[in-house]
Amino acid sequence: MRILLVEDERDLADLIAEALRREMFTVDVCYDGEEGMYMALNEVFDVVILDIMLPVHDGWEILKAMREKGINTPILMLTALSDVEYRVKGLNMGADDYLPKPFDLRELIARVKALIRRKTENKNTKLVCDDLVLDTISKKAFRAGKEIDLTRKEYQILEYLMMNKNRVVTKEELQEHLWSLEDTFFSDVLRSHIKNLRKKVDKGFKRRLIHTIRGIGYVIRDE
Repeated sequence: MRILLVEDERDLADLIAEALRREMFTVDVCYDGEEGMYMALNEVFDVVILDIMLPVHDGWEILKAMREKGINTPILMLTALSDVEYRVKGLNMGADDYLPKPFDLRELIARVKALIRRKTENKNTKLVCDDLVLDTISKKAFRAGKEIDLTRKEYQILEYLMMNKNRVVTKEELQEHLWSLEDTFFSDVLRSHIKNLRKKVDKGFKRRLIHTIRGIGYVIRDE
C-alpha cells in the first residue's frame, strides 16, 4: 500500500513516515505544497495524509484540486487548527477524516488502516506476477500457493517491485520510498535484502521473476 504524506514540519513528517514504514506501508514524503500538489495529481496512492498549513499550496488547495480532477483517494487531514469549523470545512470539501495536532502516532496509523479497509471493501487487494501473489491486506506472499516467510523490509521491497511490475525500479527510487535518505550503508543493505528475496521467491522454480539491471536497479517480470 502506497501513502503520500504532505507535511512541512520535517521532524514530524519523518516520524510519521518511519511509523508507517514499520507497518509495511510504502511512503512518499513531500515537505511543501508545491511538490505535494504535483504528486497528489500525477501519482497513484492508496491514502493521502495532508497537512493544512503548507508553503506554496495549502492543504485546502491540494484537496480541492484532487477532488476536482476526480481523484477519489482517501484523504486524512492533519492540522493544528482544531476548531470545529475547520473540521467541517475539510469534510465538506471531500476529506475522509481529520486528525488535530498533537496526536498519537498509534491513532494516526489506526485511522489510515480504517481508510484503507473502507476503500478496499469488495475490491481486489492482491498483486499478482505469474504464480506469485501478494496480499496487501494480510501482508503475506505466496508462490505456487505456498506461503513465503518474509521479513518486514523484504515484504516492502517485494510489494514496491510488484506495484511497478515489468518496470525497472532504480536503487535510488527504492531508497527514497523505503529507507532513510541518510542511510550510508543503503547499497549493501539493499543487495543483501534482494539476495534473500531471490532465495525465497525464485529458488526451486524454473522461471525467475526478480531480475537485476546492472548499475540501475531491479525489476520483477511476468513477461
